[in-house]
Order: sequence, then C-alpha cells, then structure tokens
Amino acid sequence: MTPPARVALMITCLGDLFYPEVGVRIVRLLRRHGVAVDFPPEQTCCGLPLFNSGYHAEAAMVARRTIPLFRDAEAVVVPSGSCAWMVKHEYPGLVRDDPALARAAEALARRTWELSQFLVRGLGLTRFRSAVDGRVTYHDSCHLLRGLGEATTPRTILRQLEGAEFVELPGAEECCGFGGSFAVRLPEVSTAILDRKLRHIEATGAGCVVACDAGCLMQIGGGLRRRGSAVRALHLAEVLA
Repeated sequence: MTPPARVALMITCLGDLFYPEVGVRIVRLLRRHGVAVDFPPEQTCCGLPLFNSGYHAEAAMVARRTIPLFRDAEAVVVPSGSCAWMVKHEYPGLVRDDPALARAAEALARRTWELSQFLVRGLGLTRFRSAVDGRVTYHDSCHLLRGLGEATTPRTILRQLEGAEFVELPGAEECCGFGGSFAVRLPEVSTAILDRKLRHIEATGAGCVVACDAGCLMQIGGGLRRRGSAVRALHLAEVLA
C-alpha cells in the first residue's frame, strides 16, 4: 500500500475542547514525515455519546452530516480510539436506509485510522524520539482494544521510543472507569475502578502514563491530580518529540 500523502484530521469534540494541543502535535508530527494535513472546519462530535445513550436516530443525523465532510479525504486520522471505532463500525449501519450514503460510510470506514495505527501500519513508522524522560507506561482504552482490536501499534512505538523506558502496566487492559456517561451515571463505581487503575499506574514507577483516547486521559489525569501525584497522563502524540 502506498502511504497517503494527504490526510484529514478528525479532532473529536474532547480533543477540540480539552486537548487542542494534541491536535497541534499531530499536525506537526505528520507534516514532519511528509504528510499534508487538512482540517474540515465544519466537523463536530462524531455522535458516539448519543449512540451510547441509545439515541441512535440522533447519532445517525450526526453521521449523515459528517460523512460528506470527509468524503474526499485520502485518509482520515483520529486521535481517539473511541471515535475511530464509531466511524469505522457504526456509521455504515446508522445510514443503511440510504444506499448511496451507506456506501460512502463504508468507504470512509476503510480510510479511517486511529493515530497509532496510521503511524505504524499506514506510514511504516515505528521509531521516534521521546519528548519525555524516564519511564513510561501505557493504558489500553476500551474502544481501541476491544472495539478496534488494537493492542500492538501503541506498544510498538513506545517500546522503541528513544530516550524513554517502557514498562507494562498491570491490568493495562482494564477499563479506567470513564465509559463516557457511565462515569456520570455511576460515579461510585467509576471511582472505584479508577482507584485501582491509579494504584497500578503509580506502582510502575513511571513518570507518565500514555493513552490513545481523550476520555481515558480526562479520567486518569483528573484522578492523578486529585491524588497530588507527580505522574502525568499524556496522549501518545505528546510523547513523540
């Protein structure tokens, strides 16, 4: 496969509102490796919160609006496994009543990549210099791991990260307790799940924990700050110099 020379960035709503620096890092990273980046300014939330809350008709409205925005993109790069999963796995079914749009959704699904997958499988890049010193660990987000079936590409990058030491996180595959609106509906359960995750993170001796989903970063980063922990929660793009 010829690596795409031009991509569109789907920034996600959490990325736009809470982690704009991640989007900037991704643009700089891709440009540095010869990939031009477009940013459709009309994009909004992918519709995942609506879908997860059972509002499938409303999520379909978001999909119908989003699909044409990325129709001409050679590839679409997403910094969040959950939103990549939504586009790849749910968009075609949500618009199946419109055959032409369903075909466009299936084509978009084939061209959509989560960031670590795009770097490793799309561009063939595995070696990067670290923007952080010392030990790093990695948390598997649920949608990236279970939805997209991906545990390899982030670790491929982190294990070869020049200037940092990668250590596995005990229970890395366990949920952090965010789960979108789950954390709001069941805060006690969410907090108990998070506490276990934070104990495991701190036990690694890592100075930062890396994730590939803004929801996980909000949950874990907030928990670490409330504990007064020195450990930072960073997106994969933030540790790639």
